[in-house]
Amino acid sequence: MFLGEAVRFSAQALRANPVRSLLTGLGMVIGTASVILVVTISLTSRDYILEQIEGIGSNIIFAYYVSGMTTTAADADYVKMADVEALRQNLSADIAAATGVMSSFDHVLIQGRLQDVKVNGTDQDYEEVRNMVISSGRFLDASDVTGREKVAVLTDHLAQRLYGTVDGGLNQTIKLFGLQFTVIGTFHERVETFGQSEVERDTIVIPITVLRYFTDVERIDPLYVKVRSPETVERTAVRVRELLESRHRPGARYRVDTLTAILEAAKNISLILSLVLVLVSAITLVISGIGIMNIMLVTVTERTREIGVRLAVGASARKILLQFLSEAMMLSLAGGSLGILVGVAIPLSAAAFAGIRVPISWVAVAVAFGVSCMVGLVFGILPANRAAHLNPTEALRYE
Repeated sequence: MFLGEAVRFSAQALRANPVRSLLTGLGMVIGTASVILVVTISLTSRDYILEQIEGIGSNIIFAYYVSGMTTTAADADYVKMADVEALRQNLSADIAAATGVMSSFDHVLIQGRLQDVKVNGTDQDYEEVRNMVISSGRFLDASDVTGREKVAVLTDHLAQRLYGTVDGGLNQTIKLFGLQFTVIGTFHERVETFGQSEVERDTIVIPITVLRYFTDVERIDPLYVKVRSPETVERTAVRVRELLESRHRPGARYRVDTLTAILEAAKNISLILSLVLVLVSAITLVISGIGIMNIMLVTVTERTREIGVRLAVGASARKILLQFLSEAMMLSLAGGSLGILVGVAIPLSAAAFAGIRVPISWVAVAVAFGVSCMVGLVFGILPANRAAHLNPTEALRYE
């Protein structure tokens, strides 16, 4: 019964000073909402980064020649098409596919002007290994490569510039290296690399066996390997390096990298960033708690005579303690609840009106609510304890 009365009296006391109660609780609203929003933003950022990396392929190995024993690299040191075939044969149990890319440039007439475009030579496995998305037509197949067919696949951006639409260039011819190539399809990267990979916005892909005729040196850069299981990526990467080094001159060095390390680094960076941001928002909650404590101390001073009367008519120190502690808890919980509503409403509004998927961490919501309760309890103890231990005689004489 007394707990219900304490809550009722606390509500009446808070309503007696609505502006002060509102401003005191506002800090808790901001702090609680900040915790939820910070965690939500951190999760969204982490998921986006990981999605971009995994879109390229978390089980991808890429390798290329770095340097040799001398400052001038020999033709024999470069990765060759024969190396790609050797990987397919020797690592067939562990890899799903292997492919290589040779790159060159040529001039193409675009909108009445000759412009440079990148020409990549590769084979039928490139689409699977690099997770390419075919927008129209088809990609290269094995017969195109073995038969040295003069066929080309364009990036969507280049197709639009040349023919107005993505599929407008199908079965059209394009002149490369003085020869006519038939356009058989268009493609784009599943995850945009913004020109940081071998695929640029204006890129043409042709069979590697055809491009070899127009390059002075046979050099695969990079070589890609798609591993069957992500658990065997590191082990397979070691075998790829060993095989490349064994097939070339002693002293030739090859860089073999995986996206696994990048994924782990991205996760660690995201975790550290989240912890820092949560710590900053937690400071806001602590400041809000200090504000609650300050206001409750002022309240105790203002209501000294009231406390004295209650003590004089038989109220115990424990009941006075509970009375003022319940007021601090009510302020804290009301502000925390409103903060949770704000923190959840903003991501839901972004999803509803902007179509942006924003994951809400319900763990963060629970933690924010728990912290709100703790803030009210911890920072309400001192004022409540001070009120409970007032001397009744001195309190009655207080003006």
